[in-house]
Amino acid sequence: MPHIHEKIDFVVNAWIVYDGKILLIHHKKLNLWLSVGGHIELDENPDQALFREIKEECGLDVEIIAPKPKLLESGWVNWQPLYSPAYVDIHNFGETSAHRHIALNYFAMAKSDKFVHNKDEHNDIRWFTKEELGDPKFGIVPVVKFYANEAFKALEK
Repeated sequence: MPHIHEKIDFVVNAWIVYDGKILLIHHKKLNLWLSVGGHIELDENPDQALFREIKEECGLDVEIIAPKPKLLESGWVNWQPLYSPAYVDIHNFGETSAHRHIALNYFAMAKSDKFVHNKDEHNDIRWFTKEELGDPKFGIVPVVKFYANEAFKALEK
């Protein structure tokens, strides 16, 4: 999806783990290994964007590992609890871009390892072990390693 705003957009990232591995996609425009994710569209909330992006990019069924408050009698007609992201950050879209993303980062457990490679969305998709994250042949950037390792830790609890 193209950028909605000229300067800053909100995005969701799903750090999906299964059987000691993390799923990463190879981004077409950035030529980097990244998490599954994308823009929050104008007509959706973060949870809707998260599950839509997961379905579009890899087709997996997942369980989000995050607190979600129980819906109480709030007295408000349209009150809805949302998953809490594990981390929130802001970053440039590309090294030289003036456009920025506010990223809501979620950790998830896949229900199987059978993903779909959507070639319209990314160049490649694969499961990485902890050791492969550090292999220079993949060129995985430090922030991706950080979030991936944090997802591993969160799911080991």
